[in-house]
Amino acid sequence: MTSKPLVDNFNRTHTYLRISVTERCNLRCRYCMPPDGIELMPRAEILTFDEIETLAKQFVELGIRKIRVTGGEPLVRKNVVQLCSRLSSIEKLQTLALTTNGIKLGEKAQALRDAGVSHLNISLDTLKPEKFQHITFRDNFKETLVGIERALQVGFPSVKINSVVMKGFNEDELLDFVDFAKALSLNIRFIEYMPFLENGWNEVKFMSYKEMKDIIESKYTLIPLSNNESVPGPAKDFLVEGSEATIGFITTMSEHFCGDCNRLRLTADGKLRNCLFARDEFDLKRLIRSGAPKDVLEDTIRSAVILKWEKHPDTDELVEMQSNAMVAIGG
Repeated sequence: MTSKPLVDNFNRTHTYLRISVTERCNLRCRYCMPPDGIELMPRAEILTFDEIETLAKQFVELGIRKIRVTGGEPLVRKNVVQLCSRLSSIEKLQTLALTTNGIKLGEKAQALRDAGVSHLNISLDTLKPEKFQHITFRDNFKETLVGIERALQVGFPSVKINSVVMKGFNEDELLDFVDFAKALSLNIRFIEYMPFLENGWNEVKFMSYKEMKDIIESKYTLIPLSNNESVPGPAKDFLVEGSEATIGFITTMSEHFCGDCNRLRLTADGKLRNCLFARDEFDLKRLIRSGAPKDVLEDTIRSAVILKWEKHPDTDELVEMQSNAMVAIGG
């Protein structure tokens, strides 16, 4: 018997689940983690692989067709490749993706591809080693580049670079990133800087996608891709004329895409969030550890979906809310 899809009060069908497998990370990116770090949960509070697989199967039964493994940095969790293999084997799951900072990708890319990961997003906010160290507090720029190179060698069907753009830090590298994308025939997505707990967000650092696009179009012609309106997703995508490179803009702050949102988030400690900025969480870990039957789990998931906002609050309210640190929510 096929379950009814996960549809909210605004007729949005949810087919995409992001699962954070750890809040730990081997970087300390300024926009992601508060300056003093976060208090890490006891390991016993983190979902086990068995629990993640159980929940993933439940979500797939309810119509989820894409799962993205996130963190923290997912590749710092021991045996995460085996988890990916288990997830990719779930019947009816169509896409298994993973987001990483790339540091451990050089050694794990082939194993991840063999485990069924098809879509890879790699975070890289600068092409300059000194800036990399400034934003991450770590000296792993070379390892990230090696990870990108290895991912392309292995042959993932989709490799994307995610870059958070901040005025006064890396807006001067927008054209360099496009050149980088052209050289490697990559997809690069420029992400508007978003406010999270103690991440230093302010309007002075914020750059809208239109400002980014104007800079890029001073040198390159951007051709809108036909899926900009037809496929649910956060990015406005363009082909760089004369190349195989594509670029996207994730416009969370200046032009929200809430009307097409099909995403849910599961935190590393088993809390379901129906929006990146939501304050309310639904404790699925407590249910499965208490032996709750599947129908109770399903009812809780459906309740979370029904209660989803029509759209996230405006910028001023988001800044005032200062939701959890990004590293704790799952990037």
